[in-house]
Amino acid sequence: MKILHTADLHLGQILYQNYDRADEHQHFFQQLTRWCKAHQPDALLLSGDIFDIQQPSAATKKVFNEYFVSLHCACPQMRIVITAGNHDSASRLQADSVLWEVADATLVGTGPAVESAAGWEEKYIVRLEAGYIVAMPYMIGERKEQLQQLLDHIAAENTAGKPVVMMAHTAVAGLDTEGHNFEIGTLKTQSIASFGEGFDYLALGHIHKPQTIGRPEDVFKEKVSYPAPVVRYSGSALHVSCDETYPHSVSLVNLDKHGGTVEIELLRIEQLRHFYVLPKEGSFTTEEEALAAVESFIQEGEKGYIRLSIDHQTPLSSNFTQKIYDLLAPTDNAVRYNPKIIWTGFSEKQVEAAAKPTFAVADLQQMTDPMEFIEKTFDNYPTLRLDEVRAAFEEVEIELRRMDEEAENDTKKKTKKQQTPTAEGETPES
Repeated sequence: MKILHTADLHLGQILYQNYDRADEHQHFFQQLTRWCKAHQPDALLLSGDIFDIQQPSAATKKVFNEYFVSLHCACPQMRIVITAGNHDSASRLQADSVLWEVADATLVGTGPAVESAAGWEEKYIVRLEAGYIVAMPYMIGERKEQLQQLLDHIAAENTAGKPVVMMAHTAVAGLDTEGHNFEIGTLKTQSIASFGEGFDYLALGHIHKPQTIGRPEDVFKEKVSYPAPVVRYSGSALHVSCDETYPHSVSLVNLDKHGGTVEIELLRIEQLRHFYVLPKEGSFTTEEEALAAVESFIQEGEKGYIRLSIDHQTPLSSNFTQKIYDLLAPTDNAVRYNPKIIWTGFSEKQVEAAAKPTFAVADLQQMTDPMEFIEKTFDNYPTLRLDEVRAAFEEVEIELRRMDEEAENDTKKKTKKQQTPTAEGETPES
């Protein structure tokens, strides 16, 4: 069984509230199409975070449809399996699943209910001539019993010993969080054991760095081979910040049989734009140095996202950011600017003092948005990066909206059940 494993496309992403990445995604899909044609996989797996936000624009939905219809036309024998991530709307993705069956594509948005009707397993099992795929979307909390039930369901019919692949979008114990800008202690992970026993390859999404769990020494080897089972993050399609300095890739996976050997080949993604920090070493100490470096970057014909590292004692004019944008204007977005400056040169005492902010209680009582407080006290935290904090709050909000959405769906189901007429034509309430 041969699969191409990718994840975390984040279609529709707008970086730094200013830059659309549509052409970067197009560049990625051109490469993905070439790989699909060249390797002719049995299936293309996309393990979550298709979109960057739960309600993508019509233009973003349009390119999503165009990309995957094009992939189907290029490789009609290849099964496309797409599952929802924490950035996606589970119900919206599920609503489109029937239409995509026409293109031999499986879309799974919502996970199984805690108490599901008989035969629920069929929704999550994709049968191929070469093997089985268990397509599980992002879910809050562990579902070990249900996952094991799915694997047992397959085991009962898999008398030919075909490979079994499971998809998931989550954080697992033992992962490398490089580039995600948070400590491992703040990330809730689940054990590999919680996915049950019986899969040969666990195709994960959510973490952007490509990696095979338990095999850190092989992280960027082009070809590796392991005995099943293997747990792997394919990594994201695009790098999303200057912290993701590692290469990104798509995983080409070959499985010879159930319980056999798993071969993985890294197909490195050529990024249309890279991320740079200027200067390469040290920090700027004058505004003139910083502006000259940006101008030099442009004149050298480079393109990508740039961020500046500046000593905190450096005086900057009030229109410094606008000066940067004016310099970049002639590049027609070939060079893009991250306005969150990396401030350096703080003494240990200054950093300690910054951890003790002062704020009027009356002002606090007027605030309803935690980001408002953080932004107003930003000067008290010289090492704080607002884009990271804002992203963390956005992730919390996404999960809360998902929980509300699931609760609303459960309420609708209960209401519908209560209103279903009995054999005598009466509702249960009557």
